[in-house]
Amino acid sequence: MPDPLTNTFGALADPTRRAILARLAFGEASVTELAEPFAMSLPAVSKHLKVLEHAGLIKRGRAAQWRPCRLAPQPLKEASEWLEDYRRFWDESLDNLAEYLRKMQPKGAPR
Repeated sequence: MPDPLTNTFGALADPTRRAILARLAFGEASVTELAEPFAMSLPAVSKHLKVLEHAGLIKRGRAAQWRPCRLAPQPLKEASEWLEDYRRFWDESLDNLAEYLRKMQPKGAPR
């Protein structure tokens, strides 16, 4: 069974699912509302929602016949924190490279 971070990145790999999450950032929506901008059937959108739900990125409620979907931000926060470690590493590495290149540049050479 994949770890939660693998599930998160797997779910985020699809542009339709990212668009659904972007829409849910503005608030709850029904499956029908989420399907409106896409040229696909409601069952196809439901499959995307199941992937997002399995990854913990959305929660689905129940209010009579309406099953609103809402964003669950914790997995996104965990993915962001994981990526932040690498961003810091690359920022420091690039800063070190820039400093090294600056030191290696001959005196009086244009920058």
